[in-house]
Amino acid sequence: MPGVKKITVYKRDANGVVTWHYSGRLVQLDPEQVILQARFNRDYLGRPYVTLKKNDLFIETYFFKRWYNIFEIHDREDDSLKGWYCNIARPAIMEGHHLYYDDLELDLFVSPDGRQQVLDQAEFMSLNLEPGERAQALSALEELQNFFREKLAK
Repeated sequence: MPGVKKITVYKRDANGVVTWHYSGRLVQLDPEQVILQARFNRDYLGRPYVTLKKNDLFIETYFFKRWYNIFEIHDREDDSLKGWYCNIARPAIMEGHHLYYDDLELDLFVSPDGRQQVLDQAEFMSLNLEPGERAQALSALEELQNFFREKLAK
């Protein structure tokens, strides 16, 4: 994809219906993954585990063979690390300058101090997934949890 700098991300639900889209700037593309930088485009989103503000920086890594993506979140004012938000999702699909991922509801938030919170388990369990997909998603969550335990133990 030489020369392409702007990528449009399409978040889809488990049925493939687009629920959100936005643009990001391409940082890296290789056969395994694509990394983008994007700015949070909502005014404010307060959650018990993190507060997001308009223009917070997201460094987003999407994988073509893994069942998750990872958003590293930085504060818009001082670039401090707020944490990592991980979506359990089917592997990403890249078509030209469009990137698609199917969100499977299950999420993991990891604080800079290593605390982990699994989010939206009830929503995930209510999805009508094939048993193999459900197992793949749960395996992806475990892989992410282990990855961050090791990463932040150093």
